[in-house]
Amino acid sequence: MSESTPSQSPPSENSADARERALADAFAAFNKLSEDLAKSYRELELRVEQLSEELAAARSERLVQLAEKERLANRLSQLLEALPGAVIVTDAEGVVHEANPAALEFMGKPLLGERWVDVAKTRFVGGVAEGGEVRLTDGRRLSFTARALGSEPGQILLLQDVTEARTLQEQLDRHRRLAAMGEMVAGLAHQIRTPLSSVLLYLSHLERKRLGDRQRERVVERIRGRVLHLEGMVGDMLQFARGGTAELVPCRLDALVSEFEELVAVSLAERAASLEVSWESEELREASVSCQRAPLAGALLNLATNALRAGGQDVRLWLQIWRPRLDSIALSLEDSGPGIDAEIAERIFEPFFTTDTQGTGLGLPVVRAVMDAHGGEVVLESPSKLRGARFSLRLPAGTSGTDERASGADG
Repeated sequence: MSESTPSQSPPSENSADARERALADAFAAFNKLSEDLAKSYRELELRVEQLSEELAAARSERLVQLAEKERLANRLSQLLEALPGAVIVTDAEGVVHEANPAALEFMGKPLLGERWVDVAKTRFVGGVAEGGEVRLTDGRRLSFTARALGSEPGQILLLQDVTEARTLQEQLDRHRRLAAMGEMVAGLAHQIRTPLSSVLLYLSHLERKRLGDRQRERVVERIRGRVLHLEGMVGDMLQFARGGTAELVPCRLDALVSEFEELVAVSLAERAASLEVSWESEELREASVSCQRAPLAGALLNLATNALRAGGQDVRLWLQIWRPRLDSIALSLEDSGPGIDAEIAERIFEPFFTTDTQGTGLGLPVVRAVMDAHGGEVVLESPSKLRGARFSLRLPAGTSGTDERASGADG
């Protein structure tokens, strides 16, 4: 009996099944990858849509901000155009980069691209100021302020016309002084009557027939002294009423001091007093200040007269000319007299306040009025040398150079 052989699949059938399974697996993998790609694409579309919305919102907000900034810039530009005050912006080199119409009106054209120092030299009396109040060459007064631009290089300069305000203030001050004088006229009447009575008495002496020449000269000298006293009282009242206002011109300090020395010479001789003048430096002799020399010398004379009256015979006066700061010059008059009591020191500049029975109480108020007109101040300081009273007249510093009017009166 013959053996049977087991049946076997053909090789071709097995490889076909394998290919079908591989193909099925490939299709499955492709379908899964397609689904993943489709999902990623949808997510990408959603993200793009979200980013587009955010970008549109950001762009819209940016446009709103730009519109707001443009509106603010236009408003600022309109405000600068409408401002009555001048606004000038300079860079780190001091060159003018921006200026509003008021600045062009004050300072003139051209202005943009010019160095501020050069512009100011041609338009300000006395050149560039650091701050405070300046005067234009046409007479107008401006308040001047300079500020840094913070983190930006350069400065912003602000100028405001205060001419009318200063004029009104001066008129108001004058009216107040006149009102005060009106209230005190009755009180001053007896002070005027006393020297007048003395003059009448001395005149009656002149009528005596047996009066010798020497006695006659003595009586005439006394009459002259009383008349000069009356003239000084009237001059003080008029100076106080005017407030010391005047047009300022360059005055050399040595000429001013020389005029004061001439004015005070007679009073010094009468009281056997002395005056010592000292200069902090020789260059100050040729330095100039903007002033009216006659009123300023008169202010020094008022201080000296008070010192001589209070100090009596042999009083010593010391006039020092020095610089308290780079932008100011001081003329300090000190005496060896009794000084000023602390309880009355606060009242000495009040009109008509006086401890001298022969005084008007206008000497120091006149000094203050003159200093106000010069843009300076009078200060009562602690004595530094003679242990009496010390007053300082502090003036804005001018420029060095020759005073064209040094040989004549300043008017």
